[in-house]
Amino acid sequence: MKTDIGHLGYCTNIHPGESWADHFAELQRAIPSLKAQLPLSEDGSQPRPFGIGLRLSNQASEELEQPENLVAFQHWLADNDCYVFTMNGFPYGGFHHTVVKDQVHAPDWTTEARVEYTKRLFRLLAILLPVDELGNAIQGGISTSPLSYRHWFEWNQPAARDYLFSQTTQNLLEVVAELITLRQQTDRLMHLDIEPEPDGLLETTDEFIAWYTDYLLPMGIEQLTEQFGLTDEAAETAICEHVRLCYDVCHAAVSYERPVDVLDKLKKYGLRVGKVQISAALKADFPADNATNRAAVKETFARFNEPTYLHQVVARTTANQLLRFADLPDALAAFDDTHAEWRAHFHVPLFADGYGQLHSTRDAITEVIQLQKERSFTNQFEVETYTWDVLPAELKTNLVDSIARELSWVAKQL
Repeated sequence: MKTDIGHLGYCTNIHPGESWADHFAELQRAIPSLKAQLPLSEDGSQPRPFGIGLRLSNQASEELEQPENLVAFQHWLADNDCYVFTMNGFPYGGFHHTVVKDQVHAPDWTTEARVEYTKRLFRLLAILLPVDELGNAIQGGISTSPLSYRHWFEWNQPAARDYLFSQTTQNLLEVVAELITLRQQTDRLMHLDIEPEPDGLLETTDEFIAWYTDYLLPMGIEQLTEQFGLTDEAAETAICEHVRLCYDVCHAAVSYERPVDVLDKLKKYGLRVGKVQISAALKADFPADNATNRAAVKETFARFNEPTYLHQVVARTTANQLLRFADLPDALAAFDDTHAEWRAHFHVPLFADGYGQLHSTRDAITEVIQLQKERSFTNQFEVETYTWDVLPAELKTNLVDSIARELSWVAKQL
């Protein structure tokens, strides 16, 4: 929906369905009921057009590209007063009812499969993006993986890292060229939004900036000046328009990144936020002088250990060092008296602040929204809590009701 700070919607990666028919059936079941639960507009009218962050598997994207399916979806969007303003192109394959873990990164940006999948998503988005009240197409973005998963490679070898960054960047530039061409053909400005995540090739804002300045810009300027006849300045401008940061608030909070620092660093280098994924992580302090309470905190974290998704943990020690663990079981096994705080990559409901001994990082969301009011650094906000099926039993509630509560909580922050 269009709000005072930009477009707001929720990511449909919370719904199962790897084929288009199955996923579309989930949307048809959920969204009308969800819209009916949203509060009326200030003037008492029905809610504004409903924004969707569409997630398509590779299979579903191939099937939606069939003209009869695409036309039917467009008609459904119009009939239900909905619109697509962003897409999630991170998970390529199965994302529900299967073990995902590190395979969420596969195929990664070393592969042509990732390139072709992402191009297809942008072709679809170019068709689905609506126009504004003046008849101009709105901008749209697609979030994607942080290039790959670092534990698949010899990460400690500088030569191996250099080759990996060069290879993934070269493939990603194929998509940049496609976006430049699509803009020339359709007048739609679309951007690929890189989503740093713990243990990705790009974990943090600092690593995103380093990759951008050390690889993407120099390689991209050389390629685009030759391919499109651009000047160096125009090529750099095109790259900065078409490749942006997907600011996942949960991921950044797990790495102890403050929202104002994220935005200040990007501004310093002239880089942009494509969209904000509104999400919250788990966190808790470990009492320094109470072994019983420390054990209780650890045990509460253990209740969130489940076999579907990666739940990376970053521990802050009593010496103020950060220790990274690839998954929650690794952190549980390594726990000792030096651990002062844990933050875990587990997307938890936005409308709750506490989970027994644990809390969420949703205060970072409030900070991000306040910074948007002050700086207007993006116009795309997507609620992305995808873990409803794997929450502890006592936290599971009706899915549609939960999405409505999350969107209502965000709306109140506006």
